[in-house]
Order: sequence, then structure tokens, then C-alpha cells
Amino acid sequence: KSLFGSRSSKTFKPKKNIPEGSHQYELLKHAEATLGSGNLRQAVMLPEGEDLNEWIAVNTVDFFNQINMLYGTITEFCTETSCSVMSAGPRYEYHWADGTNIKKPIKCSAPKYIDYLMTWVQDQLDDETLFPSKIGVPFPKNFMSVAKTILKRLFRVYAHIYHQHFDSVMQLQEEAHLNTSFKHFIFFVQEFNLIDRRELAPLHDLIEKLGSKDR
Repeated sequence: KSLFGSRSSKTFKPKKNIPEGSHQYELLKHAEATLGSGNLRQAVMLPEGEDLNEWIAVNTVDFFNQINMLYGTITEFCTETSCSVMSAGPRYEYHWADGTNIKKPIKCSAPKYIDYLMTWVQDQLDDETLFPSKIGVPFPKNFMSVAKTILKRLFRVYAHIYHQHFDSVMQLQEEAHLNTSFKHFIFFVQEFNLIDRRELAPLHDLIEKLGSKDR
């Protein structure tokens, strides 16, 4: 059963499914089982004998699905009016560019930015040359840098939710889900050094707090 049960079935974008019976599906099941043990530091470690790229791929898909759900629960509060810029507190503002369709960073509202971002991530995840789902198909040489860019951008959705919408999250009694999901995400990116510390600055205090409980 997923972390969120069936209560928040409203996702922002369609869920990305990992085909049942595939090796990646087994890895996902392994990840869910170890998460259940409660030790997140251990749960994120590369399982013995597994391929690092594949482990990162499976978890990246999983984080996309989790953030998709979390953002899906608060979309009605994240509007052109309430969030006319994509920010994470007063000091951090994000402008969108994907390098192909939009080359020069554009300033846009948070809902627009997150729509661009999640659509872009979805396109990457659906690209078999980047995220091969078939056994024996190798990951591309640039896979790690693609995964790092995806995770760096997904982090911004967490940062926006925490800074601008935490009241709504609490009203919906979703804060335990948000915190568990974010803690898993942070421990994962820390384990494999996937996001530059400067990028994590908007949630620095929260990250310190989550980490200190596990030392």
C-alpha cells in the first residue's frame, strides 16, 4: 500500500507506473518494505548487488509520484493570485527554463511553474532512452546528471509547499505525509550526493532538524 493510502487519490499529473513483474517493480517493493522498518537512513541505501542507476531511477519515479500526490492535495490553494511567482519564502524565487522549449528562464506563477516542471519530469521519465524499463537495456552515460536535475527541480516543489502552503497542509492533516515523504527524499539525495547544498538552502533548517533526530 502506498504511503498515502487512498485518501488523496487526486494527483496533479497522472501517476507514473512501474510495470509489475519487472526488476524495477521488485526494487520498488524492496524500497517500500525497508521504509516500513522506520529506519530511513538504512532504507535509502543501495541494496546489495543492485545497480546504482536503477536504484536511483526507481526512487526518482517514486518521488515524482509522491510529490504529484502532495501537490495534488493543495492545488486549489496554489493559484495565479495567491502565488504569482514561484517562490520558497521571500529570499528564493525560481524562473522556469527547460533548455529546449524554453531556453531563457521565464518568470511565472507557481502553478504554471509546477505544471511546466512536472510535465518536464514526466517527459524525462517516459523517455525509454533515459529511463529504460526493459531488462538489459543500459542506462545512458548522462543518466546521473539527468537524475540530479530532476531531483533538484522536484525539491523546489517541496520547498514551495513548505514555505507557502504549510497552513493548508496542516488544515488537511497531511503534514505527517509531507514530512515523511520529504525526509525520505532528503535522506536519499544525501546518501548519493544528488543535490548541491546551495540548492537545498530554502529548507536548510528543516533538513537539519530532520537529520538530527537520526544521528
